[in-house]
Amino acid sequence: MVIRIAKETKEEMISSLKDYFYNERSEEIGELAAENMLHYFLEEIGPHIYNQGIRDAKAMVDQKMMNLEEDILSLEKSVRKKRN
Repeated sequence: MVIRIAKETKEEMISSLKDYFYNERSEEIGELAAENMLHYFLEEIGPHIYNQGIRDAKAMVDQKMMNLEEDILSLEKSVRKKRN
């Protein structure tokens, strides 16, 4: 699975990783180390997050379809039975 990210977004993500290490771990990491870490996250963790997003989207669509079906069925008119 290839995850394509806009150059500007990738730069923001790398900067965020560098900030995290500096602020949370009191360590500085270089541009290349942050880029390699981002690549790792995207390759190894990204698919899990993506798949959960797909499952969440499917659940939402299923719920909307069920509501739509209920709304459509509520439009049915009662039919009188003929007397013999």
